[in-house]
Amino acid sequence: MILVYLLVTAVAAIVTVVATTGFGVNCIIASMLGFKDRAGSVFDWTPRVWSRLLLAGSGVRVVVHNPERAGDGQPHIFASNHLSWFDIPVLASSLPRYKFVAKAELFAVPMFGQAIRAIGMIPMARQNRKAAFAAYDEAAAKIREGNSVVVFPEGTRGDDYPIRPFKKGPFVLAIAAGVPVVPTLVHGTREVMSKNTFLVRPGKVDLHLLEPVPTAGLGYEDRDALAEAVRLRLVEALRIHYGIESPTGGAPQLAAAAPTLSSALNNT
Repeated sequence: MILVYLLVTAVAAIVTVVATTGFGVNCIIASMLGFKDRAGSVFDWTPRVWSRLLLAGSGVRVVVHNPERAGDGQPHIFASNHLSWFDIPVLASSLPRYKFVAKAELFAVPMFGQAIRAIGMIPMARQNRKAAFAAYDEAAAKIREGNSVVVFPEGTRGDDYPIRPFKKGPFVLAIAAGVPVVPTLVHGTREVMSKNTFLVRPGKVDLHLLEPVPTAGLGYEDRDALAEAVRLRLVEALRIHYGIESPTGGAPQLAAAAPTLSSALNNT
């Protein structure tokens, strides 16, 4: 079986290099020529097509559950769990117009980094608090331009499925932008390519778009409760669909949430 995985890994690597080079050059040139970043533009469809090619070359099939929750043409924040590098193409292949908040190190990768910068993805220097706030300011500007934003509130890839504690930054962004948060559960990417291996294994990945959590009427003081509300929806979905339990340490925080948040959640 290892020979099959090595072959799949080689094909995936070749597709990644060829697609990144071809699409990357295209986007870099389009950016230099001043092409506008709007729905249907090269900056919109390129990451989606690139991702679908990579998934096809890797033998990965994505099943999207409740795709109608991806939005009605209005911006959202998609808050996803994070276990594998393959989370990115799975999400990018399936969501409407979006920008990722991604670790700054990716922007230093030759060609790939230049391409994602041209497309409008947002670098996040995770160890620099001032730079992190600047990244969320940039993300808010992208939302005002009509983009959704994809975030990984756990902060980095995990080793296993239980949902880890969330960073609060994405939820400050959601409240400031006034857009709903869609809890987004990815299951299966750990089996395709786990955190500590380079081998790619073909397989099925499930992408669950959960009931959006509204932010209308919330203020900065509600950020912790909003984060926990989103996290608990992911925890519940992971338990219901896959029988996997996660720590639920923030539940008392949710119970003490502001009345506006409690009312919003009761109406979803």
